[in-house]
Amino acid sequence: MENEVIFAVSDGGAATITLNRPKALNSLSTEMLKTIGEKLKVWQANDQIHLIILRGAGEKGFCAGGDIKTLYKARSSQEAFKNAEVFFEEEYLVDMAIYHYPKPIIACLDGIVMGGGVGLTYGASHRIVTERTKWAMPEMNIGFFPDVGAAYFLNKAPGYVGYYLALTASVIQAVDVLFANAADSFIKSDNLHEFFERVEQTDWHSLDTTMALNQLIVEHSSIPSGNSELASLQNEIDQHFSKNTMEEIVESLGNDSSKFAQETKQLLLSKSPSSLKITLMQLKDARDKTLEECFATDLILAKNFLKHEDFFEGVRSVVIDKDRNPQYIYKTLAKFTDAEMEKFFQDSSATVKK
Repeated sequence: MENEVIFAVSDGGAATITLNRPKALNSLSTEMLKTIGEKLKVWQANDQIHLIILRGAGEKGFCAGGDIKTLYKARSSQEAFKNAEVFFEEEYLVDMAIYHYPKPIIACLDGIVMGGGVGLTYGASHRIVTERTKWAMPEMNIGFFPDVGAAYFLNKAPGYVGYYLALTASVIQAVDVLFANAADSFIKSDNLHEFFERVEQTDWHSLDTTMALNQLIVEHSSIPSGNSELASLQNEIDQHFSKNTMEEIVESLGNDSSKFAQETKQLLLSKSPSSLKITLMQLKDARDKTLEECFATDLILAKNFLKHEDFFEGVRSVVIDKDRNPQYIYKTLAKFTDAEMEKFFQDSSATVKK
């Protein structure tokens, strides 16, 4: 447990949070989230700290998400179930704190940034991607749903691109992350060291922090090579993913003979039907919701998924046994009724405390 998060402060007033579980792709534990949340509060009140860097240790990535094996234990005992609930509560509080943070936060989206890693970075004021970035909301692969405020931020992607990313769990790279409004700047990985060295060596005490930081990013950033695949597919994505139900989306894709439509249909049909239907409803309901309302819904959904057999079967197939052959209880979209779906959104006891 020791040093799973490393905190540092430069003389010039730049503070750094480094997720330090590289062997686990910096996946998040409850204790890591608690310490990050506490440190953010302390640094917010400290006038000698002007900005924060958020990054991951190791060569593979920033953060692959929450520690799924811990969540998988939720059904083993009442204590384990409560621990899983607390994980989500802590995670969402930290994510919201980053959205509302009054000082600049530079999030380094280098390498793998998925699930809970996206949640930590999306609300940061300055989000940097590299040519190594692999970004995804992969929850659909384990019979879960895109949480960490995803319904809020995926609705901010162009058209229905966010719906496509949520329901297919597609992995995207820098140019598409920028297109989806999940990042702000591109810096080549070879230039990251120099950039962060400059940030840490700058005397921020006498500067207009935001102006000086923006200038520093401009000096080190460039335009990623290649064109956005999501941009080129947006018309097709909008055509299919604007439908009101999962059944209509699948039917629309089935009536389109294009390679994209047929591959996307097969991809959707490989996911948990209950997860697909809950996620589409979650995204649609969130269109006019505030950030706080979206996180409150996430907490209700997360706690209900901890009682859902198809979630544990999804985790078993991908993380535990790794056979990639989930045997879901709800095998088709028709089997998971609207009445059952609506139950997932009902839990008056689940609230995010401010």
